[in-house]
Amino acid sequence: MLASLGDFRTLRLDDSLVRLKRWEFTGAGEIPEVFGAEWVGEEHWPASEFASSYPDAPVLSARVAGLLREELLSAGRLVPVRRVRGAGPRKPGDAAELDHVVYVVEKVVDCLDPARSSAPRPPTGEIERAVFRPDALPVELPAFRLPQFPVAVYWNAWAVDRLRALLGPQVEARLAWSQDPAARPHPNLWGV
Repeated sequence: MLASLGDFRTLRLDDSLVRLKRWEFTGAGEIPEVFGAEWVGEEHWPASEFASSYPDAPVLSARVAGLLREELLSAGRLVPVRRVRGAGPRKPGDAAELDHVVYVVEKVVDCLDPARSSAPRPPTGEIERAVFRPDALPVELPAFRLPQFPVAVYWNAWAVDRLRALLGPQVEARLAWSQDPAARPHPNLWGV
């Protein structure tokens, strides 16, 4: 899932994202307790409630995170986002504490079928075509990460449906995989 490419302001995370990636890759260090961010996009655009297209750091509004809190916490944690000092002009209503959280997905599940999937590409481990083992897929979780590509969040269909119902055009859902042979995975899952 990505933030919509439509006319919405999104959040650009600061160097705390690097700390998150280091933790995702190595397990070393700690997950940031807060993420700094600044708004990007045209001033007159509305702020998105799915405010980032980082594959490993979905940014949700507090409203959406609150509505899905129990489900989201089953796979990770919600970390507050604060406005970076000097991050451009404020709009009326902008506050130091942004009304958004980073959803840090902690559940790593080895459910990839390596024989039918594309090989992970260095240095990130990006998997162009993922095929999952249905018996190992954690369908009870809203989202998970793979050990082969730890810096990407995969969302289960029921969570995507819930987010799309709440967010409408603010989010772009891209199919990663399906057991249905007629379904076509997105050709560029992680890119624009």
